[in-house]
Amino acid sequence: MTTRARPPQSPLRVACIQMAPEIGNKEANLEKSLGLIGQAASAGASLVVLPELCNTGYVFDSRDEVFGLGEDIPDGESCRAWGDAARRLGVTLVAGIVEREGPSHYNSAVLTGPEGYIGTYRKNHLWGEEKLFFEPGNVGVPVWPLPFGRVAVAICYDQWFPEVYRLAALQGADIVCTPTNWVPMPGQPDGQLAMANILAMAGAHSNGLFIAAADRVGTERDQPFLGQSLIVNPTGWIAAGPASNNEEQIIYADVDLADARRARSLNAFNDLVRDRRGDLYGDLSQVKSCRPISGS
Repeated sequence: MTTRARPPQSPLRVACIQMAPEIGNKEANLEKSLGLIGQAASAGASLVVLPELCNTGYVFDSRDEVFGLGEDIPDGESCRAWGDAARRLGVTLVAGIVEREGPSHYNSAVLTGPEGYIGTYRKNHLWGEEKLFFEPGNVGVPVWPLPFGRVAVAICYDQWFPEVYRLAALQGADIVCTPTNWVPMPGQPDGQLAMANILAMAGAHSNGLFIAAADRVGTERDQPFLGQSLIVNPTGWIAAGPASNNEEQIIYADVDLADARRARSLNAFNDLVRDRRGDLYGDLSQVKSCRPISGS
Protein backbone atom coordinates (compact mmCIF):
# COMPACT_ATOMS: atom_id res chain seq x y z
CA MET A 1 0.00 0.00 0.00
CA THR A 2 1.33 3.44 -0.93
CA THR A 3 1.30 6.12 1.74
CA ARG A 4 0.53 9.59 0.44
CA ALA A 5 2.36 12.50 2.01
CA ARG A 6 0.33 15.21 3.65
CA PRO A 7 0.93 18.78 2.44
CA PRO A 8 4.09 20.19 4.06
CA GLN A 9 3.46 22.12 7.25
CA SER A 10 4.64 25.73 7.34
CA PRO A 11 6.65 27.05 8.97
CA LEU A 12 8.88 24.15 9.99
CA ARG A 13 11.86 24.91 12.20
CA VAL A 14 14.86 22.78 11.21
CA ALA A 15 17.88 22.44 13.50
CA CYS A 16 21.34 21.11 12.69
CA ILE A 17 23.35 20.11 15.75
CA GLN A 18 27.11 20.55 15.39
CA MET A 19 28.90 18.62 18.12
CA ALA A 20 32.27 17.04 18.96
CA PRO A 21 31.91 13.32 19.73
CA GLU A 22 34.65 11.51 21.61
CA ILE A 23 35.87 8.37 19.86
CA GLY A 24 34.57 5.23 21.53
CA ASN A 25 32.78 7.00 24.40
CA LYS A 26 29.27 6.10 23.37
CA GLU A 27 27.65 6.80 26.73
CA ALA A 28 29.00 10.36 26.95
CA ASN A 29 28.31 11.09 23.27
CA LEU A 30 24.73 9.89 23.60
CA GLU A 31 24.19 11.95 26.74
CA LYS A 32 25.57 15.04 24.97
CA SER A 33 23.37 14.46 21.93
CA LEU A 34 20.27 14.18 24.10
CA GLY A 35 21.06 17.45 25.84
CA LEU A 36 21.53 19.24 22.51
CA ILE A 37 18.32 17.72 21.13
CA GLY A 38 16.53 19.10 24.17
CA GLN A 39 17.99 22.56 23.48
CA ALA A 40 16.85 22.42 19.87
CA ALA A 41 13.35 21.34 20.84
CA SER A 42 13.14 24.13 23.45
CA ALA A 43 14.00 26.57 20.66
CA GLY A 44 11.03 25.31 18.65
CA ALA A 45 12.73 22.85 16.28
CA SER A 46 10.53 20.08 14.86
CA LEU A 47 13.16 18.42 12.63
CA VAL A 48 16.61 17.89 14.17
CA VAL A 49 19.68 16.57 12.33
CA LEU A 50 22.78 15.27 14.13
CA PRO A 51 26.22 14.47 12.65
CA GLU A 52 27.46 11.25 11.08
CA LEU A 53 28.37 8.58 13.66
CA CYS A 54 27.54 11.09 16.37
CA ASN A 55 27.35 8.58 19.21
CA THR A 56 30.63 6.76 18.51
CA GLY A 57 33.11 9.07 16.85
CA TYR A 58 34.51 8.38 13.40
CA VAL A 59 38.22 7.45 13.19
CA PHE A 60 38.16 3.75 14.03
CA ASP A 61 41.36 1.73 14.35
CA SER A 62 40.02 -1.81 13.90
CA ARG A 63 37.02 -3.87 12.92
CA ASP A 64 36.84 -5.06 16.52
CA GLU A 65 36.36 -1.48 17.66
CA VAL A 66 33.56 -0.98 15.14
CA PHE A 67 31.91 -4.24 16.20
CA GLY A 68 31.99 -3.20 19.83
CA LEU A 69 30.31 0.12 19.05
CA GLY A 70 27.71 -1.12 16.57
CA GLU A 71 24.00 -1.37 17.37
CA ASP A 72 20.95 -3.02 15.96
CA ILE A 73 18.38 -0.60 14.54
CA PRO A 74 15.93 0.24 16.03
CA ASP A 75 16.51 -1.80 19.19
CA GLY A 76 19.98 -0.62 20.22
CA GLU A 77 20.50 1.60 23.24
CA SER A 78 21.13 4.80 21.26
CA CYS A 79 18.12 4.30 19.03
CA ARG A 80 15.92 3.65 22.03
CA ALA A 81 17.17 6.78 23.78
CA TRP A 82 16.73 8.94 20.68
CA GLY A 83 13.28 7.43 20.13
CA ASP A 84 12.26 8.23 23.68
CA ALA A 85 13.47 11.82 23.22
CA ALA A 86 11.60 12.18 19.93
CA ARG A 87 8.35 11.01 21.52
CA ARG A 88 8.78 13.10 24.65
CA LEU A 89 9.77 16.28 22.81
CA GLY A 90 7.55 15.86 19.75
CA VAL A 91 10.42 16.11 17.26
CA THR A 92 11.70 14.11 14.31
CA LEU A 93 15.38 13.14 14.53
CA VAL A 94 18.00 12.07 11.98
CA ALA A 95 21.16 10.75 13.65
CA GLY A 96 24.28 8.99 12.37
CA ILE A 97 25.09 5.60 13.89
CA VAL A 98 27.12 2.42 13.37
CA GLU A 99 24.46 -0.10 12.37
CA ARG A 100 25.11 -3.76 13.06
CA GLU A 101 23.24 -6.37 11.03
CA GLY A 102 24.58 -9.82 11.82
CA PRO A 103 28.29 -9.82 10.90
CA SER A 104 27.90 -6.72 8.69
CA HIS A 105 28.19 -3.08 9.66
CA TYR A 106 26.88 0.03 7.91
CA ASN A 107 27.53 3.72 8.30
CA SER A 108 23.87 4.54 8.77
CA ALA A 109 21.42 7.19 9.87
CA VAL A 110 18.29 6.42 11.85
CA LEU A 111 15.10 8.41 11.36
CA THR A 112 12.74 8.48 14.33
CA GLY A 113 9.81 10.68 15.29
CA PRO A 114 7.04 11.31 17.81
CA GLU A 115 5.22 8.15 16.67
CA GLY A 116 8.34 5.97 16.81
CA TYR A 117 10.93 4.52 14.45
CA ILE A 118 10.53 5.63 10.82
CA GLY A 119 13.41 4.17 8.85
CA THR A 120 17.12 3.71 8.17
CA TYR A 121 19.45 5.09 5.51
CA ARG A 122 22.76 3.37 4.76
CA LYS A 123 25.63 5.44 3.35
CA ASN A 124 26.06 4.57 -0.30
CA HIS A 125 29.53 6.03 -0.94
CA LEU A 126 32.21 5.12 1.59
CA TRP A 127 35.10 7.51 2.24
CA GLY A 128 38.68 6.46 2.92
CA GLU A 129 39.16 3.80 5.56
CA GLU A 130 35.40 3.41 5.98
CA LYS A 131 35.84 0.79 3.26
CA LEU A 132 37.77 -1.33 5.76
CA PHE A 133 34.92 -1.39 8.26
CA PHE A 134 31.58 -0.91 6.53
CA GLU A 135 29.52 -2.44 3.77
CA PRO A 136 28.28 -0.01 1.11
CA GLY A 137 24.64 0.98 1.43
CA ASN A 138 22.12 -1.39 -0.13
CA VAL A 139 18.79 0.42 0.29
CA GLY A 140 19.19 3.08 -2.39
CA VAL A 141 17.86 6.57 -1.65
CA PRO A 142 14.50 6.10 0.08
CA VAL A 143 12.10 9.01 0.56
CA TRP A 144 9.78 8.95 3.57
CA PRO A 145 6.44 10.81 3.44
CA LEU A 146 6.03 12.41 6.86
CA PRO A 147 3.32 14.73 8.21
CA PHE A 148 5.41 17.84 7.44
CA GLY A 149 6.78 16.76 4.04
CA ARG A 150 8.90 14.21 2.18
CA VAL A 151 12.29 13.46 3.72
CA ALA A 152 15.38 11.83 2.24
CA VAL A 153 18.80 11.28 3.82
CA ALA A 154 22.38 11.38 2.54
CA ILE A 155 25.61 10.98 4.52
CA CYS A 156 28.76 13.06 3.98
CA TYR A 157 30.61 11.77 0.87
CA ASP A 158 27.27 10.87 -0.74
CA GLN A 159 26.86 14.52 -1.71
CA TRP A 160 29.93 14.33 -3.97
CA PHE A 161 27.70 12.23 -6.25
CA PRO A 162 24.93 14.35 -7.80
CA GLU A 163 22.87 11.23 -8.48
CA VAL A 164 21.98 10.99 -4.78
CA TYR A 165 20.25 14.35 -4.62
CA ARG A 166 18.74 13.78 -8.06
CA LEU A 167 17.24 10.43 -7.02
CA ALA A 168 15.75 12.12 -3.97
CA ALA A 169 14.24 14.91 -6.06
CA LEU A 170 12.83 12.55 -8.70
CA GLN A 171 11.03 10.69 -5.92
CA GLY A 172 9.49 13.92 -4.66
CA ALA A 173 11.70 14.72 -1.67
CA ASP A 174 11.33 18.18 -0.15
CA ILE A 175 14.38 18.05 2.13
CA VAL A 176 17.54 15.96 2.36
CA CYS A 177 18.93 15.59 5.88
CA THR A 178 22.69 15.10 5.75
CA PRO A 179 24.59 13.85 8.81
CA THR A 180 28.24 14.40 7.97
CA ASN A 181 31.85 14.40 9.16
CA TRP A 182 33.48 16.74 6.64
CA VAL A 183 37.28 16.75 6.45
CA PRO A 184 39.50 19.28 4.64
CA MET A 185 39.75 18.88 0.88
CA PRO A 186 43.08 19.26 -0.97
CA GLY A 187 43.78 22.78 -2.18
CA GLN A 188 41.15 24.48 0.01
CA PRO A 189 41.95 28.24 -0.11
CA ASP A 190 41.71 30.27 3.07
CA GLY A 191 38.71 32.53 3.40
CA GLN A 192 36.43 30.63 1.04
CA LEU A 193 33.48 28.35 1.63
CA ALA A 194 34.36 24.72 2.22
CA MET A 195 33.89 22.51 -0.84
CA ALA A 196 31.24 20.61 1.12
CA ASN A 197 29.24 23.83 1.54
CA ILE A 198 29.47 24.55 -2.17
CA LEU A 199 28.33 21.04 -3.09
CA ALA A 200 25.35 21.33 -0.74
CA MET A 201 24.37 24.64 -2.33
CA ALA A 202 24.76 23.24 -5.84
CA GLY A 203 22.77 20.10 -5.01
CA ALA A 204 19.97 22.16 -3.51
CA HIS A 205 19.80 24.54 -6.46
CA SER A 206 20.02 21.98 -9.25
CA ASN A 207 17.35 19.75 -7.71
CA GLY A 208 15.04 22.15 -5.91
CA LEU A 209 15.70 20.66 -2.46
CA PHE A 210 16.22 21.91 1.06
CA ILE A 211 19.44 20.45 2.44
CA ALA A 212 20.16 20.34 6.17
CA ALA A 213 23.76 19.28 6.78
CA ALA A 214 24.92 18.69 10.37
CA ASP A 215 28.69 18.38 10.68
CA ARG A 216 30.97 17.71 13.63
CA VAL A 217 33.95 19.64 15.00
CA GLY A 218 37.16 18.73 16.76
CA THR A 219 40.19 16.57 16.01
CA GLU A 220 40.07 12.82 16.45
CA ARG A 221 43.17 10.61 16.22
CA ASP A 222 44.92 13.42 14.30
CA GLN A 223 42.01 13.90 11.88
CA PRO A 224 40.55 17.44 11.96
CA PHE A 225 36.92 18.08 11.05
CA LEU A 226 35.55 21.18 9.38
CA GLY A 227 32.33 22.08 11.18
CA GLN A 228 30.54 24.68 9.04
CA SER A 229 27.13 22.99 9.24
CA LEU A 230 24.51 24.73 7.13
CA ILE A 231 20.90 24.68 5.95
CA VAL A 232 20.29 25.52 2.29
CA ASN A 233 17.13 26.71 0.57
CA PRO A 234 15.94 24.95 -2.62
CA THR A 235 17.14 27.98 -4.58
CA GLY A 236 20.67 27.09 -3.48
CA TRP A 237 21.17 30.04 -1.14
CA ILE A 238 22.10 29.54 2.52
CA ALA A 239 19.25 29.81 5.02
CA ALA A 240 21.38 29.21 8.14
CA GLY A 241 25.10 28.93 8.78
CA PRO A 242 27.73 28.07 7.91
CA ALA A 243 28.36 27.37 11.58
CA SER A 244 31.70 27.76 13.32
CA ASN A 245 34.60 25.64 12.13
CA ASN A 246 35.66 24.72 15.67
CA GLU A 247 32.80 25.15 18.15
CA GLU A 248 29.75 23.14 19.07
CA GLN A 249 26.69 25.00 17.88
CA ILE A 250 23.05 24.59 16.85
CA ILE A 251 21.82 26.40 13.76
CA TYR A 252 18.15 26.93 12.89
CA ALA A 253 16.08 27.81 9.85
CA ASP A 254 12.32 28.34 9.58
CA VAL A 255 11.30 26.86 6.24
CA ASP A 256 8.25 26.16 4.11
CA LEU A 257 8.95 22.76 2.57
CA ALA A 258 6.41 23.44 -0.16
CA ASP A 259 8.99 25.89 -1.55
CA ALA A 260 11.01 22.88 -2.71
CA ARG A 261 8.26 21.89 -5.13
CA ARG A 262 7.86 25.48 -6.32
CA ALA A 263 11.61 26.00 -6.76
CA ARG A 264 11.92 23.26 -9.38
CA SER A 265 10.21 25.64 -11.81
CA LEU A 266 12.85 28.28 -12.48
CA ASN A 267 10.64 30.39 -14.73
CA ALA A 268 7.72 30.05 -17.15
CA PHE A 269 9.82 27.92 -19.50
CA ASN A 270 12.22 25.92 -17.36
CA ASP A 271 11.62 23.16 -14.83
CA LEU A 272 14.44 21.15 -13.25
CA VAL A 273 12.55 17.85 -13.57
CA ARG A 274 10.73 18.34 -16.88
CA ASP A 275 13.82 19.71 -18.67
CA ARG A 276 15.89 16.60 -18.07
CA ARG A 277 17.01 14.90 -21.30
CA GLY A 278 16.42 11.28 -20.46
CA ASP A 279 17.12 10.35 -24.07
CA LEU A 280 20.73 11.43 -23.51
CA TYR A 281 21.42 9.99 -20.08
CA GLY A 282 20.63 6.33 -20.63
CA ASP A 283 20.41 4.40 -17.37
CA LEU A 284 21.05 7.57 -15.38
CA SER A 285 17.49 8.62 -16.18
CA GLN A 286 15.96 5.60 -14.48
CA VAL A 287 14.87 5.86 -10.86
CA LYS A 288 15.63 2.45 -9.39
CA SER A 289 13.29 1.27 -6.68
CA CYS A 290 14.61 1.70 -3.16
CA ARG A 291 14.04 -0.65 -0.24
CA PRO A 292 13.20 1.46 2.79
CA ILE A 293 14.11 -0.13 6.10
CA SER A 294 11.23 0.94 8.27
CA GLY A 295 8.94 -0.09 11.03
CA SER A 296 5.89 -0.26 8.77
